[in-house]
Amino acid sequence: MRRSGVAGAIAVSAALLLAACGGSTSSDAGSAAAGSTLDPKADLTKQTLTVSNWAGYYPEDLPAKFQTAVGAPLTIANHATNEEIMGKLTAGGDSGIDVAFVSGQYAQALNDAGLLEPIDPALIPNLKNLYPEATQMPFDKGNKFSVPYTWGTTGICYRSDLVPTEPTSWNDILKPAAENKGKITMLSTERWLLLPALKSLGYSINTTNADELAAAKELTLAQKPDLLAYDDTTFYTRLVSGEATMVEAWDGWCNYGIAEDPNIKFVVPKEGSDLWSDTMVVLKSSKNKEAGMAFINYILDPANHAWVAENILYKVPNQAAMETEAVAGMSAAYPNMGMTPAELLKEEAIVDLGEQSSAYTKIATEVTSG
Repeated sequence: MRRSGVAGAIAVSAALLLAACGGSTSSDAGSAAAGSTLDPKADLTKQTLTVSNWAGYYPEDLPAKFQTAVGAPLTIANHATNEEIMGKLTAGGDSGIDVAFVSGQYAQALNDAGLLEPIDPALIPNLKNLYPEATQMPFDKGNKFSVPYTWGTTGICYRSDLVPTEPTSWNDILKPAAENKGKITMLSTERWLLLPALKSLGYSINTTNADELAAAKELTLAQKPDLLAYDDTTFYTRLVSGEATMVEAWDGWCNYGIAEDPNIKFVVPKEGSDLWSDTMVVLKSSKNKEAGMAFINYILDPANHAWVAENILYKVPNQAAMETEAVAGMSAAYPNMGMTPAELLKEEAIVDLGEQSSAYTKIATEVTSG
């Protein structure tokens, strides 16, 4: 999971755009896919492609290799957060972006705003490489408007040599033992800030129930005096230095710590967690849609998608890529890389909540301020 932006603001922007332009719904997009007007014989050398992705989330030689393989010149623009790219895509008019990388719930919001081109399976034969489970993401069942790039979950990343009792529950960081007080960090992005409290209370991470959110807020506020920091970016370095003993972490980011210190471990608490996914989408405004589909197909080639797992240390939903010799052997050093799709699908997928996401934004602001 790359750093997320302000979900509430994004959802509201998408909702306003939908109302203004009469955009399609998710089900509409699925119907549109059957009547695709894309040209399977399009000359891709006549198309140019602009892709927006997070910096460091792709190989530096991707543009050159893609053009050699496919024929279309490729430019990659970087965005830092989901918020940044969503702002560009929902501003109105042609953003100049053909393909964007966004987290799953943001892809859902874009589609509901009528901004995405339906995925054309005929132009992406490498969809066959995906795990069957990768077609069952609740925000886009059947990959009608998005294709997953990476996926994973959130848990507790901890120093096994500094924690007398290994954590098994979200309560181990929400109500820490005395020796861990002041040595815990939490993710500040709103949907993940409240995740531990919601799961510990037995609630859905997608709840919009005011009473449930209030209870999660109360528990999260009660934890605040025991925290070292709210930290979405450097939490694993705090573990490596020993400044922190336990942190809320995305699994792939925990692997960055494990790479530096094998005493760092990752666990999904017994109460359960989330299933997150970063996805690839083609913009309806693109004049290079066939090249956009070809780009997704290129990424789904096992050798290309395996690069992500090997270098970013994230799981990819590509069965053929995960079964390559190099990736299959990574679970010895990074155990969470061995999590199966079935195990991931047991967790609750984060979905877009529309305007009701603003409740999470408000709570996160109140909790983390001061």
